[in-house]
Amino acid sequence: MTTSNKYNRLDKDNAAVLLVDHQAGLLSLVRDIDPDKFKNNVLALADIAKFFNLPTILTTSFETGPNGPLVPELKELFPDAPYIARPGQINAWDNEDFVKAIKATGKKQLIIAGVVTEVCVAFPALAAIEEGFDVFVVTDASGTFNQISRDSAWQRMTAAGAQLMNWFAVACELHRDWRNDVEGLAKICSDHIPDYRNLMTSYAALTAGK
Repeated sequence: MTTSNKYNRLDKDNAAVLLVDHQAGLLSLVRDIDPDKFKNNVLALADIAKFFNLPTILTTSFETGPNGPLVPELKELFPDAPYIARPGQINAWDNEDFVKAIKATGKKQLIIAGVVTEVCVAFPALAAIEEGFDVFVVTDASGTFNQISRDSAWQRMTAAGAQLMNWFAVACELHRDWRNDVEGLAKICSDHIPDYRNLMTSYAALTAGK
C-alpha cells in the first residue's frame, strides 16, 4: 500500500477491476445517487475496463437469495472473466476463489466498485490494503442507502489509504494522453455523459474532411 503523499496514479499495465455485488436486488437499495445515473456509471466503468483491457473480476453475494442475480450487462461484457458467486461470505475477501483470482492477475492496483459501499466495497478494499494492494474506489459506480452511510464508508477507506475517484477520472488517468486514442475514449464519454456528446459532435464537424 502506498502511504506517502507521492502522486500514486493509475497505470493501465498494473491495474485490475473488481465489480462487487452489482446485483439486481441490491441495486434497489441504492439511494445516494439517482438509480438510472448509478447504473449508467457502473456500465461506464465496465466499458473502461473493456477499453483498456484490464483484468476484470465479477463477484456476487448469495445471489440465490434476496440479493438477486448479477446485472446481466456485466456478464455480457465479460463472458470470460472470473465470476465468483460467493455462497455466503459478506466480505468478498473472505472467499478464497475471489482472492486467488485477484492475485492471479499479477496487478497491484485494484479499482473497486460495488453495492453497498460501506460493506461490499469497504470490506474488501480494507482487506486488500492490508495485504499491500493500492486501492482505488470508484465512488459513482458504488452505491448505498443514503449519504450518511456513503460518507462514513468513504472516510473509513481513505483513512486506511484508499483513493476515491469517479469513473471519468479513472478513464482519464488510465489514458494519460488524448492522442493515444481520441475516438476510443471519447466514445465512452459520449455514451455515458450526454453533454459530452455535444463536444464530439462539434469535434466531428471541425475535423470533417481533414
